[in-house]
Amino acid sequence: MNEGSTEDERSRQRFRFATADLLREEGAKSALLATISTIVVFSGLAVLTVSSPNWPKVRRQFFSGEDFADSAPDVIDGFWLNLELFAIAMVTIPLLALVITLMRSLRGPAFFPIRLLAVIYTDLFRGVPLILLIFLLGFGVPPLDITGLPNDAKFWGLVALTLSYAAYTSEIYRSGIDAVPESQRASARAIGLTQMQSLWYAILPQAVRNVVPALMNTVVSLQKDVALISVLGLRDAVREAEIYKARTFNFTSYVVATLLFLAISIPLTRLVDWYTARDRARRTQVAV
Repeated sequence: MNEGSTEDERSRQRFRFATADLLREEGAKSALLATISTIVVFSGLAVLTVSSPNWPKVRRQFFSGEDFADSAPDVIDGFWLNLELFAIAMVTIPLLALVITLMRSLRGPAFFPIRLLAVIYTDLFRGVPLILLIFLLGFGVPPLDITGLPNDAKFWGLVALTLSYAAYTSEIYRSGIDAVPESQRASARAIGLTQMQSLWYAILPQAVRNVVPALMNTVVSLQKDVALISVLGLRDAVREAEIYKARTFNFTSYVVATLLFLAISIPLTRLVDWYTARDRARRTQVAV
């Protein structure tokens, strides 16, 4: 009986080793095929683009090395404004969204007016396109010269970004709260916590963990939409590129601005993918 068990164990080991070798071989073949197909596709696109009869003109207008070097300093200086507004919005948006989420999550007839205000806010600012909101606030509010309110276009551009993105972010928070089992709220109330304490200490921590991947995707989107403030005349990267284009009738400055935004958005996107994969693996392990 012992000899039979030993033979069975050896057979299982040989099977596992053979399976692992097969998987490695299949993985190597897949990687080789993916590499070859990628080279073929991108080489074909490059040949197709360069062989176009108008390629020399397009290259001079969009990929001029001289214009790239001339426009880069001003565009980079403007890009610091985009990064500044992005950094501030990363603080103001989650805070406002959290307030709206808490308002909408309160239960009971006494809190109906508060819930109604939160619903009106989310419906209004999710329904208005961001570019229109920037126009309305950036050009409409400063001429009113209201005492105590800044007239700075940068301030109102930031306000527009915050109001719009907070409406979407609050709905992400709310979806996370809805995913938390109702028993968690009931348990918190059973130990004597108020509605607000239950939300803050028991529900929100779990809800935020559930929606972190979605929140990180919003960050990627925000980083790009910060460029919309250029419509207010602020000299950010896009506006500096436009000024250079108007002066030289060359579009290479837009390529410079594009590369700057890609330098931020691509690492952010990869970070989101990595975190999403890790979160999925964690949830799978918990489920098992």
